[in-house]
Amino acid sequence: MHTSPYVKRPGRITRRVVNPLIAFLTRRGLSVWGSRMLAVRGRTTGEWRTTPVNLLTVDGRHYLVAPRGHVQWTRNMRAAGGGRLLLGKTSQDFVAEEVPDEEKPALLRAYLKRWKAEVGVFFRGVGPDSPEEDLRRIAPDHPVFRITLAAA
Repeated sequence: MHTSPYVKRPGRITRRVVNPLIAFLTRRGLSVWGSRMLAVRGRTTGEWRTTPVNLLTVDGRHYLVAPRGHVQWTRNMRAAGGGRLLLGKTSQDFVAEEVPDEEKPALLRAYLKRWKAEVGVFFRGVGPDSPEEDLRRIAPDHPVFRITLAAA
């Protein structure tokens, strides 16, 4: 997997207001446009770490896209190979497989169609209607994981 150094750190409002609000609602079982809490074990501590994510579904398959780039949860996911998705009191274990860059353009397009208003700024001007070559250019900057939910 190609690893680029791209990381877009959250600003103060996102860190102190937006993410805590989404996390609060999601923990209480209210999904905001597909939001879930991702729980993944830390790659050095082994402790569970949580962060709000958007669960993308394309052709019946589930994906997690990292709009902010190669952030801590993506590094932990590579090491752990899976985690849990939480919505209220519901917890779903899953295994994760990182999607190669050449398969990402259609998934990034679908993600941007759904959440551009929320995350578009992290894609440096590339949107759901951008040419394929623009999506290919940014693909290495945005990890995508195909997740397979464990049988309940």
